[in-house]
Amino acid sequence: MIHLDTSLLVDALTGPRRSAGALRKTIERGERVALSTLVLYEWRRGPRLPEELAAQEALFPNESVVPFGRQEAALAAELYRAIRRPRGREIDLAIAACALANGAEFWALNPQDFRDIPSLTIFTG
Repeated sequence: MIHLDTSLLVDALTGPRRSAGALRKTIERGERVALSTLVLYEWRRGPRLPEELAAQEALFPNESVVPFGRQEAALAAELYRAIRRPRGREIDLAIAACALANGAEFWALNPQDFRDIPSLTIFTG
């Protein structure tokens, strides 16, 4: 299982869609790719065109989004206390905690932002 960061979703489904090919190939290889509810929140709060929302729904239906619940919240709080300079990174830590709690790899365009998160496996494509 691979959890996507918002950065990857935006890059794959908007504008020039630079990451669309890599995402498509990953899905075609049979990898299970998912979004957390927090990624869905960040995605939907941006200015999205109807066709972008339709593409997201076709690939990652809203009802299949991985919830952020009690376990993920507790893990996110642990991460917040464990890393240096966590302020301003609360949502990223929560998104990473969701991947960790679900035993998923994590795919982001900016993997350096997540390198200090213990036990998080970064997906490299």
